[in-house]
Amino acid sequence: MQQVTINFSILFILLFSVTSCNKLEEKASSDKKTKNEVLVLGTIHGGHLTDSVYNIDYLQKLITEINPDYILTEIPPKAFKTAMDGFKRDDSISEPRTMRFPEYIDVIFPLSKKMKFEIIPTAGWTKYMAAERGAKLRAIRQDTSRADDWAEYVKGNKLSDSLYLASDKINNPYFIHTNEYDSIQDIGLQTYNKLFNDELGLGGWENINIAHYWNIEKALEKHRYQGKRILITYGAGHKGWFLKELRKRDDIELLEMKPFLDAIE
Repeated sequence: MQQVTINFSILFILLFSVTSCNKLEEKASSDKKTKNEVLVLGTIHGGHLTDSVYNIDYLQKLITEINPDYILTEIPPKAFKTAMDGFKRDDSISEPRTMRFPEYIDVIFPLSKKMKFEIIPTAGWTKYMAAERGAKLRAIRQDTSRADDWAEYVKGNKLSDSLYLASDKINNPYFIHTNEYDSIQDIGLQTYNKLFNDELGLGGWENINIAHYWNIEKALEKHRYQGKRILITYGAGHKGWFLKELRKRDDIELLEMKPFLDAIE
């Protein structure tokens, strides 16, 4: 009888030890699964060179305040190596696609010399796609049988523009980072998408966003649960589309831009 009692005692100790070990392993596993923080920064490309507020200096302060570990950029992977090689060699960028974006040549590449973030190219853009899209849009505009479609496209753009102007917040970085801004942009962009996306192939609005986001998602998967801060920088028109997809993920914490804007005011 005494032997049975001892065996039960040993069994209890073993079970307690196993349970404790499992809990420790679960905690360690949970600790490793720290969500990444993700922000989407809407840029205005050439507008940063001329705007009185949302300019190059403002962007430098904002990105410094955000202090990201990774910056996902609107630069195609094939163009990035050329751009980075030129920057390292000459302290300047001559790669044609990247040169179109002051946020990269005047802000992010220079900041990479004194900050520790990694630049990741994620654009789905190709030169062939852009040329094909341009040619197809010209053909549609000149096709008299498509006059109604073109008129609807123009009307959608004008409505978006008029609502944006009426907001009296043109290029205001606070307004750009709101759902209201995304909704206004979406009026013209969804008209464009409905009429021409399939016809424009890879250059269609939905299609190019899918291509961009495929590369963004690859980067997010690669760095999943690292507890890092990831900044996505694209033209502001893409922001709403990306946020819609990012909100479907449960492995990231989407941060609002407002606290960082407040911090640099």
